Order: sequence, then structure tokens, then C-alpha cells
Amino acid sequence: MIHFRIPGARPFACILALAAALSAPVSLMAQSTQALQNIQKIATALNLTPEQKQALIPILKAEVPRIQAIKSNQSLTGVQKIQQIRAVHAEVDPQVRAILSPQQYQQLQEIRTQEIQQLIKRKMAR
Repeated sequence: MIHFRIPGARPFACILALAAALSAPVSLMAQSTQALQNIQKIATALNLTPEQKQALIPILKAEVPRIQAIKSNQSLTGVQKIQQIRAVHAEVDPQVRAILSPQQYQQLQEIRTQEIQQLIKRKMAR
């Protein structure tokens, strides 16, 4: 048996800290799975061609860990989170614009706006 002890902490507090640490990867995996499903929904909503999917999906997948890190960063205010998420989107916009038609790009912008609005609503509901 491994004994886990933090100097000055009560045993129950150590158990809670360990439980929180162990549950974090599961939560991140669930978020990643949901994000990948969201990417597939976006691809379907935009009616992407196979070539567009091949080009766009890796770009969107690369955004996932960055956006998840922003969303889970408790030191940021809601406004800062929105600003940083928009900055991530702005970084990839030139690549995205080159792949999508103007209509598809507009649709993607609307989807992103809706996602940010949902983030705000969830934040306010807490």
C-alpha cells in the first residue's frame, strides 16, 4: 500500500486532493470527446466536401486543447475567456477562410458566436 501524505494536511484532505487529481483526466477526456463530436457536427452543418473535411478538421482539432485550457482556467474572468477564445479563432481564420466558401465561413462564424453565447449562459447560471 502506498501512503500519500501532504505535510500539515489532514488525511481526509489528502484523499480529496487525490480524488480530484484522478478525476481530472476523466473530465478532460469527456470534454475532448464532446469537442470531437462538436467538430463533426460543424462539418455536417457546413456541408463540407471530403476535401474540405480533410483540410478543416485538423485545424479545428488543433484548437480543441487550447480552447479547453481557456475554458478551464479559473484565474480568467468570463470576459477574458471570451477574448482569448476569440483570439484563438482569429489566429486560424486565414486558414479557415482559404478552405471554406464565403457562405460556409459565415455559418461557422454564427456557430462560434452561438458557442460563446452558450458559454456565457452557463457561466451566469452558476
